[in-house]
Amino acid sequence: MFCIAGETLQVYFLGTAGALPTPNRNPACIMIRHGSDTLMFDCGEGTQQQMMRSKSGFTLDAIFVTHWHADHYLGIPGLIQTLSFMGREDPLTIYGPRGVNKFVDIVRELAKNNLKFSLHASELAPGSVVPFNGYHVEAFDTDHGIVSLGYILTEDSRLGRFDRDHAIELGVPPGPLFGRLQRGEAVTLIRDGVEHEIQPAEVVGSPRPGRTVVYTGDTRPCYGEWMKSAKEADLLIHDATFDDSEPGRAVEVFHSTAGEAGAVAEAINAQRLALVHISSRYTSMTTHIQDAKKSYTGEVIAPDDRMTIELPFRG
Repeated sequence: MFCIAGETLQVYFLGTAGALPTPNRNPACIMIRHGSDTLMFDCGEGTQQQMMRSKSGFTLDAIFVTHWHADHYLGIPGLIQTLSFMGREDPLTIYGPRGVNKFVDIVRELAKNNLKFSLHASELAPGSVVPFNGYHVEAFDTDHGIVSLGYILTEDSRLGRFDRDHAIELGVPPGPLFGRLQRGEAVTLIRDGVEHEIQPAEVVGSPRPGRTVVYTGDTRPCYGEWMKSAKEADLLIHDATFDDSEPGRAVEVFHSTAGEAGAVAEAINAQRLALVHISSRYTSMTTHIQDAKKSYTGEVIAPDDRMTIELPFRG
């Protein structure tokens, strides 16, 4: 399959705090907009206000939860109520690890039968794949001391580059036939009274990879099978609760240091690394960024809450 060229891919950092919110950081929430689709990854308390402040709107196609620590899901019951008050009618699925069915039952119970739309649960395991139009989300195993998942959003491959000049040389007139060739269809021409078939491979290059975003949720640095799907990710959003001065504490509570996040980013050759889930003890991210850069040669960002980035196509 091929994704549609030109689809936007935007990442909203709605909550970048650790377990405790601060005056400047809310609990965990990452929102990704792919074209007209909007997916939410974790939903800490206060997420609704962050959505309003970011002017992201309340259109939502799915929620993915990484694990059942309260700072990653407490915003969901209130958000569900608001969506119902706003007149939502489309069903909504909450994806997550083992326990998601019980959680959704509780959310329904809290709503007291007032929901105007159906709410569904879908339990995922490492390797589970959720398909969407032009991309998919794959779950992978993380190391947080409880059942926990990370997620990889991967676009379908894009069509190769179209060689317009060569197509014209072959006698293909600019117009609808160009589009057919780009979509992978052969076209037939009459030249000098002779029928010629032009194959897409003659004028279209090799498929190009789509974009990839990885979100680890809370975890120790993990190295395993998931990295094959995350190779050369356009963005790795990684737990960096501590700077490198607290390695023992990171191990104790199943989190990562910024330096460890950098090492993972280097291992998968990520194009960009975003450090999130920052402990409330830090008021500056300077040391985190320096620590990540010790082992990672790509771009490092420590996003403030409500920062939004758009990921362009490569090549």
